[in-house]
Amino acid sequence: MFTGIITDIGEVSRVEMRGDMRARISCRYEMAGVDLGASIACDGICLTVVEKGADWFDVDISAETISKTNIGANGWAPGKRLNLERALRVGDELGGHIVSGHVDGVAVIEEMRDEGGSTRITLRAPRALARFIAPKGSVALNGTSLTVNEVEGDRFGVNVIPHTQAVTTWGEVQPGDEVNLEIDTLARYVARLAEAG
Repeated sequence: MFTGIITDIGEVSRVEMRGDMRARISCRYEMAGVDLGASIACDGICLTVVEKGADWFDVDISAETISKTNIGANGWAPGKRLNLERALRVGDELGGHIVSGHVDGVAVIEEMRDEGGSTRITLRAPRALARFIAPKGSVALNGTSLTVNEVEGDRFGVNVIPHTQAVTTWGEVQPGDEVNLEIDTLARYVARLAEAG
């Protein structure tokens, strides 16, 4: 489990296809304190550390994960920067919302505009997921916990404050970019209860 509070920006340094995709990610984490088999969310995708060095770790990414995330559309080439978050530990502050790292689909950035010091971003969600997105609810986008401002059909908007832009990859996005979307688990269960109801 994760919180959607990004703790580092990693960079893909190597990608190999060996049945699954193997990616090496450079980071600033103290890797001596990260066990093999640990989970790290990489742009919101929960991945397992399978090898590590002083300032890098390797992950294997299945074809299923590639097909359900923005890796399938954008690829992960060397130099690609990723939002990173280590798994939540008992006693950690829950500053965002509960995030599983299981990406539900890909949203597309349609529009960006400055609003005060922040950036208002409008995205289009896959139709099947749009019903789970509610105003003032939470979503994880590329692993970042964000509050939904408004929803209109399959379009929704978020605000990204300057701090978030500075400590994540949100300062680098552009219209047309595809981002990993994880809907709020609570919203999914509320919708299921209403359907059963």
